[in-house]
Parts: sequence; C-alpha cells; structure tokens
Amino acid sequence: MLTRAQKEELVRNLREKFQEAQAVFVTSFKGLTANESNELRRLIREAGGEYRVVKNTLLRIASADTPAEPIQEFIEGPTGIALAYKDPVALAKVLKEFSEEHEALVLRGAALQGKPVDAKGIEALAKLPPREVLLAQLLGLLQAPPARLVQLLANVVRNFLYVLRAIEEKKKAEGGQ
Repeated sequence: MLTRAQKEELVRNLREKFQEAQAVFVTSFKGLTANESNELRRLIREAGGEYRVVKNTLLRIASADTPAEPIQEFIEGPTGIALAYKDPVALAKVLKEFSEEHEALVLRGAALQGKPVDAKGIEALAKLPPREVLLAQLLGLLQAPPARLVQLLANVVRNFLYVLRAIEEKKKAEGGQ
C-alpha cells in the first residue's frame, strides 16, 4: 500500500510525463501473463514509449488539467497507460499488433495532443505510414509546384528556340533556291 507522500510523488511524476508525451494510450490488460507484459513493455520502449499500470483514482487526479485529460473517459477496471514520447503512430502500431496477437490487451482509447481518440481512431492511427514516409510525401507535395513552374518556363524557352530554328531553316531554304 502506498503512503500519501508516495501517491503525491506518483501523481506529480505522472503529470510531468503527461506534459512531455505526445500521446497517452489507455489499455485494459486483464489476463496478460507476466511474460506477455514484459514483452509489451519491451516493444513499447523500442517504439520510444513507456507502459505503466496506475490506480484509476491516481490516474484521474494526475491527468486532470493536462493534455492527457481526455483519457478520463476511458478509465475503468484494470488500466494500463502507454506514453508516446516520440512517434505516436509507431506506438499505436505496436499496441495494435500486440492486441491482435494477445486478446487480453484491449485498446480503450487515447489522448493525442490533448484530443480524445477512441479505439477505432487508434486503429486508424496505426494504419498511417511512418513519420519519415509522411514527411517525404509532404516534401514531395511542397516541391511539386516549383518544379512544375521551372518545367513550364523551360518549355517556353525551348519552344521559342524551336521557332527561331524553324525560321532559320526556312530562310536557308529560301536563300538556297
């Protein structure tokens, strides 16, 4: 049993983590074995996150007035939270894949940058391409208009040169007759 001071320290620690995290995922883990739980924690760490089991009351207190406040609607029964510090999409993929392999892990919802996301939203998030791919696609979109403008301007100059060359060939043909 935690003392009052330990609970206050835990709440303060969680508040700091909620401020840092880009997303907080809420799960139900009832029925996970210790080995499965350790595997889940390892996979989440590799994805740049952290998994914690916290008492619901302390979780509600800690998440109040933080970007993670929307998770309060998903807190009931045995609750585990996964905190995404780097890439929420990568962590969503890990959680989704793990929940498909282990039925004991149930995704309830999340808070993504202060907005609530339900279980279907987490599945949609998990289907997104990785961050690097999204950035590359964005760069391609940003690069396309200037590239087309340069191509268009080059075509104008090229067509003008074709016209000059045609005039030159015509004059040579007329002068040679």
